[in-house]
Amino acid sequence: MHPSENDAAILPGIGLRWLSANGAEPPVRVVDADDRMSANRAHRLAAKGTGLLWRGDFHQARRLLNALARRLRRPPQRTSSMTEVFLHHRQEQARKARVLAHVLVRVEPGHVLALRRAPDVSTACRDVYGPADAPYAVPLRELLGVIGAQEWRGKGVPVPALGARIHPHYGVFAPTRSEYVDLVASAPLPPIRAAFDIGTGTGVLAAVLARRGVASVVAADNSPRAIRCVADNARRLGLAERIHPLQTDLFPPGRAQLVVCNPPWIPARPQSLLDHAVYDPENRMLRGFLDGLAAHLNPGGEGWLILSDLAERLGLRTRADLLNAVDRAGLRVVSRTSTGARHPKASASRDPLHAARAAEIVSLWRLAPSG
Repeated sequence: MHPSENDAAILPGIGLRWLSANGAEPPVRVVDADDRMSANRAHRLAAKGTGLLWRGDFHQARRLLNALARRLRRPPQRTSSMTEVFLHHRQEQARKARVLAHVLVRVEPGHVLALRRAPDVSTACRDVYGPADAPYAVPLRELLGVIGAQEWRGKGVPVPALGARIHPHYGVFAPTRSEYVDLVASAPLPPIRAAFDIGTGTGVLAAVLARRGVASVVAADNSPRAIRCVADNARRLGLAERIHPLQTDLFPPGRAQLVVCNPPWIPARPQSLLDHAVYDPENRMLRGFLDGLAAHLNPGGEGWLILSDLAERLGLRTRADLLNAVDRAGLRVVSRTSTGARHPKASASRDPLHAARAAEIVSLWRLAPSG
């Protein structure tokens, strides 16, 4: 199997190998559960850290998971600032994820889910976990995400700027938000031969640049999942000769005329695999990109930073912080193009962060060395 953070753990009392691509911690105690267990009892056990190894009907397990999620809801906390609203929201998300990860299923060798009315999960699990020659236990919530990811991967996400679909892999952020893609697709682009796409993810921005005529785009990412994903998408789009995936931390070797980066936009700690595309602890990737940009640009080259201002609206970073980081890196702002957020959460009035999301602006900052 593909290695994960804690896949060597053995669950106490049942001797099953624990597997979680999301890095969920294994429970310290496990009991059997089936269709006879009430949601209230399941809630009491899971909230105290007891894992529930499900042995009943698959669809009943999904209903139990939904019932637990309803019991974990708490009314929004009344706070005086958007920062406090955000921090409370993240705490509640983490608490909910921890409890729900305690509903487990056993998966047999070959990724066979031997529950009544269970779907065939073998292909989806093999794509995420690799081959399985021994049984293992996995959180049901994660397994449902794995199944959903296979469906996304199969049908793809339409990207109007490409006139084609991008196919996200499990754990790689899908380009469901079009604002940042459209900014890159419409920004003035002089004739250039080479570009870097830092933190490429699915490779959607690398594909946009290649379609716009850039002969060679190095699509860099530190995630092996992302590298496999961008290679798959480049092949599907007929751009494999122009897009060159490379697993590396931030910058590839050498220099380019254009270096593009759409880093995670919120300086906070990730809580899941997908969170790494959204949350950037202490602005590490943002600062790393800015600090290393000048050394990786050809003379006369530019860096394009595509960044949401949501962190500013949540009180987690100020505009002055961003501009000071640009200045300290020996860079200057050539221009800035912006657009309003158009994703579904921007209009979800019941979202606790709605006020910030509704006002969110995404910008493309054209940067160049100040010297």
